[in-house]
Amino acid sequence: MKPTFLIDTDTASDDAVALIMAFRADIEIVAVTTVAGNVSVEQATLNALYTAQICGRTVPTFQGASKPLTRAHLDASWFHGRDGMGDMNYPKPDQAPETKHAVTAIIEAVHAHPGLTLVTLGPLTNIALALSQAPEIAEKVGRCVVMGGNPSCVGNVTPAAEYNIWVDPEAARIVFRLGLPIEMVGWHVSRGDSVLSPGEIDTVLGFGTQRAKFAIECNRIARAAFKTQTGQNGISLPDPTAMAVALNKNIGTRWSKHRVEVETLSELTRGMTVVDELNLTDDANNQGVWGEQKHKADICWELDVPGFKKMVFDALK
Repeated sequence: MKPTFLIDTDTASDDAVALIMAFRADIEIVAVTTVAGNVSVEQATLNALYTAQICGRTVPTFQGASKPLTRAHLDASWFHGRDGMGDMNYPKPDQAPETKHAVTAIIEAVHAHPGLTLVTLGPLTNIALALSQAPEIAEKVGRCVVMGGNPSCVGNVTPAAEYNIWVDPEAARIVFRLGLPIEMVGWHVSRGDSVLSPGEIDTVLGFGTQRAKFAIECNRIARAAFKTQTGQNGISLPDPTAMAVALNKNIGTRWSKHRVEVETLSELTRGMTVVDELNLTDDANNQGVWGEQKHKADICWELDVPGFKKMVFDALK
């Protein structure tokens, strides 16, 4: 039996590559749900549907929350472009989204497919709303792979925070506290050697497929923004790192279980994911077994970079 996935996304350029990886994998995708984050939820929905179309797939796609739980929506157009896809002016997709709200779709999918893998590529607003309405779904999810956070390292939207958590920290706090089996894949593993180098970008373009051309083109503004931000020339792929882990957890090569607390009150450290890596607080949630504690998340610290890039290349060939 194929693994069953539900993917929640604020689809912009790196989300699109992650979706291609999922659409090309030998899995069953019961739903794609969209949320406001990098772009408006309406634009995220169009981007998700267009990406599916590029892959020749028709996947039920449900539009979700249009803003964070309690805050104004602050997009990432400075990084991904106004449309989230490098302002390439792609046509509207042929497929329309489903009429059901994403939160309802998430609850129904988890009940219908206990043990499914939930992959989150954007702010956690939809997931927090689903858990608030139906807390019992937490124990029905088999894995919850979260692209978000920055344990013990620098942020990408403030010095303290990664964007997906920062944009809706209240939602993230709810999700990390309600017992989901979270595997946290933070921004840190998409830096350094994980970035597609100029030579690797040329290799991808050399594949000659529509998917490969699309993946590089839609990341053109993100590539320039990443170079401005970090000084590194290449394409950073945070969401594909999480998707790679979702498809094969062994792509993460160093893991440890910890309580994750999300800062919601401080303007200085809003959205910071506080991880007690050294167990300085002597907290049972920081031990190596799950036990009965419900605040644990499995933190991915390091990635098999060659394995990750092979998965990306195989999806784009």
